[in-house]
Amino acid sequence: MPDDLVPDELRERIAPLLPPRPRYPGRLPADDRAALRGIVYVLRKNASWRDVSAERTGCSGVTAWRRLRDWTEAGVWPRLHEVLPAELSKAGLLDMDDAAIDGSHVRALKGGSHTGPSPVDRARPGSKHHLIVNRHRTPLAITLTGGNRHDVTQLAPLPDALRRIRGLRGRPRHRPGRLFADHGYDYDYDKYRRILRARGITPKITRRGVPHGSGLGKTRWVVERAFAWIHQLKRLRIRYEIRADLHLGLLQLAYGIICPGALRR
Repeated sequence: MPDDLVPDELRERIAPLLPPRPRYPGRLPADDRAALRGIVYVLRKNASWRDVSAERTGCSGVTAWRRLRDWTEAGVWPRLHEVLPAELSKAGLLDMDDAAIDGSHVRALKGGSHTGPSPVDRARPGSKHHLIVNRHRTPLAITLTGGNRHDVTQLAPLPDALRRIRGLRGRPRHRPGRLFADHGYDYDYDKYRRILRARGITPKITRRGVPHGSGLGKTRWVVERAFAWIHQLKRLRIRYEIRADLHLGLLQLAYGIICPGALRR
């Protein structure tokens, strides 16, 4: 049984967040650890849920999918996003001075909500992962939209999605000092720059028409690296889940897999 699928530190952080399961007479429910192992197995290997077996993970694929549904509806993954940044902050590894933002297209094979005709994939149904990271490539917030949504539509919602990060004495920090973005966010003149400044964020957005070599790429590359880490989890390269909340739940679980690496380093 592949116990190394779920690192011990991730299991220990998620366990207190899981809702209690009701007890019914009859057969005992599958262990939460086995269900989490089944979810991570699908996330890493991109196996279909029906291919998850007790021999591989300790539970069936139906059970793993139902636990993913139940834990997503119970809000387990957003609470995980409060625990991990606090630990990084205590360790002095959560730098909020600079952040970078970008979006990435994925094909949505089965459609569903938060999909749309992708302009980079011949108008096939697709979705977009929007990500904001700090200078250490640590994901701070993740959102999901349709593939036809412009990147700039998430320029304000992503910083607003950041929760107040505790862990150090003083007022909790929840917004970056400077936000770096490519020329895809240089839209509607200075409207969105004013929106960021109103939130206390200094925009660092590449101007359209500026020759290559502005220097901002030396800071923006961290978000591309974070996307590479996320898409190493094969289930996130293509969207298979019809329900948008389940796909977003897998994205947020990927955050929980990536961040403990920063603590170990």
